[in-house]
Amino acid sequence: MRSNGVDERFITGNDTSDWEKFEKWAATVPYAFRNPLYHWTHLELKTAFGIEKTLNPETAREIFDACNDKLRNGDDMTARGLMRRYGVEVVCTTDDPVDSLEHHRRIKESGFEIKVLPTWRPDKAMNVDDPRTFADYVGRLESAAGSKINTFADYVDALKTRHDFFGSMGCRLSDHGISDFYVEPCSDAEAADIFAKVVAGHAPTQLESAKLKSRLLYLFGEMNHAAGWAQQFHYGALRNTNSRMMGLLGPDSGFDTIDEVLVARNCAAYLDSLCREGKLTRTILYNLNPMSNATMGAMIGNFQDSEVPGKIQFGAAWWFNDHIEGMEQQMNALSSLGLLSRFVGMLTDSRSFLSYPRHDYFRRIMCNMLGKDAENGLIPYDGYEKERLGQMAADISYFNAKNYFKF
Repeated sequence: MRSNGVDERFITGNDTSDWEKFEKWAATVPYAFRNPLYHWTHLELKTAFGIEKTLNPETAREIFDACNDKLRNGDDMTARGLMRRYGVEVVCTTDDPVDSLEHHRRIKESGFEIKVLPTWRPDKAMNVDDPRTFADYVGRLESAAGSKINTFADYVDALKTRHDFFGSMGCRLSDHGISDFYVEPCSDAEAADIFAKVVAGHAPTQLESAKLKSRLLYLFGEMNHAAGWAQQFHYGALRNTNSRMMGLLGPDSGFDTIDEVLVARNCAAYLDSLCREGKLTRTILYNLNPMSNATMGAMIGNFQDSEVPGKIQFGAAWWFNDHIEGMEQQMNALSSLGLLSRFVGMLTDSRSFLSYPRHDYFRRIMCNMLGKDAENGLIPYDGYEKERLGQMAADISYFNAKNYFKF
């Protein structure tokens, strides 16, 4: 909408109505040919609302009224109803170590048949660059863990307490959004000194920050392995690039982009540091820059073992890569350098209950690739191989993830 010249008040403004925003979106959709939002919009209209008309200025009012009528009167249009409609079995939320998870407890007690599980996301626990923000976080962690934090050892113990609590609430997965894989050598004694400095209100140097983050990231890897969880690493985002809009709207308002980060050496060093101690758990690596596809496709092969097929995964095309070309590039790199057959498939992190058709979008793209290869003779398509190809598509769509995550 911004690229189409729509005024910000019709995107994030508080002085415009839902209809006015929708009207501007409907006027933008015909300009979005070849953009995944065009596809997603119409997949959501069709699968959730039964609307097969295209959205444009002429159909906007009719579609807006029909959708709102169904939202008001359709029993299956609740969050739970939509999850049932799309055949969802497990949803994993994103949760900070200090979160109470009270809503997870209430969902579980309600008898809801679909699993809603927490995911451990300790990014804020590593945010040591701003002493004031970090001190506030330490205080919140004290309250959540029920223990006083005076030292770095206390801090780690409190995080372990919360890690154990998350496990008791069904968590089987951690998620880490990082700018790089931190691998600066750092002993517990060094970490303790840096921690004390930051808590006392003094900003760490760049090296000190990297050291403390490195120690924490390694310890999180240890915790995940000990608990038998899988862990995910998303990297390569350059965030909040527009300072003026950051001041007006705050963070995470659509002004992030792809960073040009070279992480091969640090990623290998981080995985190796855990692997040589026998503490590398199932791991998924997501890169935001498609230039790193071959790097990640090759990287995962260095740390596979017999614990589970595809133990180290090259994660699905993420964020700015979440489109036809991006998915094809990711799967082509994985096919060329590893085993696409062992891929755990699509990740949808839009936080929208209407976003489940994106899994269908992925399946169509993946099956189209396999079908073209079979048609062109690159994959045999008779007898055993025909059955194997069908099972491969089913595995990538469902069974690999089911077996991998152990939910």
